[in-house]
Amino acid sequence: MSTDEASGGSRLPGGGAAWPTGPGDVRERLEKTGYLVDDGLAVACFLALKLRRPIFCEGDAGVGKTSLASAFAAALDAPLIRLQCYEGIDASQALYDWDFPRQLLHLRAAEAAGVTDADRLEGELYGRRFLIARPLLRALETQPCVLLIDEIDRADDEFEAFLLELLSEYTVTVPELGTLRAESPPVVVLTSNRTREVHDALKRRCLYHWFDHPGFARELAIVRGRLPGVTARLAEQVTGLVQALRAADLVKPPGVAETIDWAEALDALGATEVDAELAVATLGSVLKYREDLERARGLDLAALLAVRGA
Repeated sequence: MSTDEASGGSRLPGGGAAWPTGPGDVRERLEKTGYLVDDGLAVACFLALKLRRPIFCEGDAGVGKTSLASAFAAALDAPLIRLQCYEGIDASQALYDWDFPRQLLHLRAAEAAGVTDADRLEGELYGRRFLIARPLLRALETQPCVLLIDEIDRADDEFEAFLLELLSEYTVTVPELGTLRAESPPVVVLTSNRTREVHDALKRRCLYHWFDHPGFARELAIVRGRLPGVTARLAEQVTGLVQALRAADLVKPPGVAETIDWAEALDALGATEVDAELAVATLGSVLKYREDLERARGLDLAALLAVRGA
């Protein structure tokens, strides 16, 4: 990184928005996209840019980890490239593959044209135009961009090891083409719902931020920002109920995403406020386990609503 880039005077490599001048600038840009951040996250995001290090976001589902990457991309005026991890994912599915149907068509066309030079055919078949770039390779070739590696805890140890090597050098070797290197590293956001522990080696490569459930005031601000058409009373009641449900020893406590879903569902029903009967009828918008539904129905929702002045 040049001195000009670090000082905030230039633009992101390859174009995009001007380089942020500090954590406050990052925070302001993210909040302009509708994503509210605290001081710790603003600092982590700025350091991720300045130090060219991935940011590792860990916490329960629905607390805003994935949304951070989308907001980051919007704030930097850069494309978002997403790799969704899952059990059994391997390097070829995340990095690149060859377009075998097109290669076969090319081979048949060459044969029909009387091409017999085997070396020439092989060189054409394994040229760049037949290479399908998966998310990781696209991120290395796109400047600037934000690369979201979502739910890394779902992948296995072998993929973690491959990812660690990739994020260390930002290079990839395609045997037929040679080494491909990123001119400028992408902004990388990794997320984990902590369904299993991610290896320390990968975490050490990253800046770490734990995403906790927000307090009432901040969660209410998020709901109001995402759903400006919802009445203030409804947003406050729903936020208060969700805060209470999180303290009810549920199998899967609801995240901010579920708070927004619940408020949106009630608004779609034409509600400007919520009572205990309507809350029970719409619990499926916020709770996704039978045990949690039964637990919530056993609570005195009317009393919980009364706490917020309903």
